[in-house]
Amino acid sequence: MTLSLMPTSRGARAAFLFPGQGAQAVGMGRELYEQSPAAREVFEQVDDALGRPLTELLFQGPDEELKQTVNAQPAIMAVSLACIKAMEERLDDDALPAPVVMAGHSLGEYTALAAAGVLDVSETARLVDLRSKLMQEACDRNPGTMAAVLGLDEMTMEEVARDTGVYVSNVNTAEQIVISGDRLAIARALDLASARGAKKVIPLQVGGAFHSELMEPAMAGLVRAINEVEFRDPSVPIIANCTGRPLTDAQDIRHELISQICGCVQWKRSVDYMVKTGVSNFVEIGPGRALSGMVKRINRRAQVTNIGDLESILSLHRN
Repeated sequence: MTLSLMPTSRGARAAFLFPGQGAQAVGMGRELYEQSPAAREVFEQVDDALGRPLTELLFQGPDEELKQTVNAQPAIMAVSLACIKAMEERLDDDALPAPVVMAGHSLGEYTALAAAGVLDVSETARLVDLRSKLMQEACDRNPGTMAAVLGLDEMTMEEVARDTGVYVSNVNTAEQIVISGDRLAIARALDLASARGAKKVIPLQVGGAFHSELMEPAMAGLVRAINEVEFRDPSVPIIANCTGRPLTDAQDIRHELISQICGCVQWKRSVDYMVKTGVSNFVEIGPGRALSGMVKRINRRAQVTNIGDLESILSLHRN
């Protein structure tokens, strides 16, 4: 199944946003599976591509198993893509949102590939599955963790990172920065950030130091896999995590996915770029509302819609 949503000229310029790891929850997507044949087909294709019953784990748990990187990443991707197919199935042309641009946070960038027709659902599921396994292997070789720092700007956090040996891994908003590194270095960085005036520091319950050089062991395997897959040009631009600039051809997308594994997710820069190019409506597609909250903190005038279940899809008819 190929998903390739074409841009629309009607109404305001809209962006589709796709969440990353951490948005997973047992039971997410079950209603879509049960009530939307188009969504069910997505889940079945993902199960077939992975060669295991991910959908069963997604709907029944246990939660600790779903949280594992190798399960959480394809599960979140599957729910986001199922939402798109359910929208296409349930909404007429006047109610169906169609993007002029897309962006995804970390894992979500892979979801955007399927939504923009760069890869089909099965190809995307297999690539996400391999990425998650390579990341887990890197975590086993280079144990680490992540933490969010609230209230300090990027420049200050870059200084903290240099002084403590950690990495700035996500710039989510002007004052929400995520750092990665080994556990002792993260502890030192949080102490220093607090001393520098951070409003809050939050250790994150994650499996490793994602988007840092500690993920380097995953690089070679990911490069091989990406070079073996046939990428197509996206139907709409995808805003790159690493640069906050649009990706419009297959080769640039390859480079971005390789850079992204160890590179910082520049989410604020991505949202700023979309706003500057005239995007006023943002549609977060998939579980959770984390990206919506970030968008509103970056630009209070932005209009944000969340699509994560059948009710939210049907509400588009009423708006």
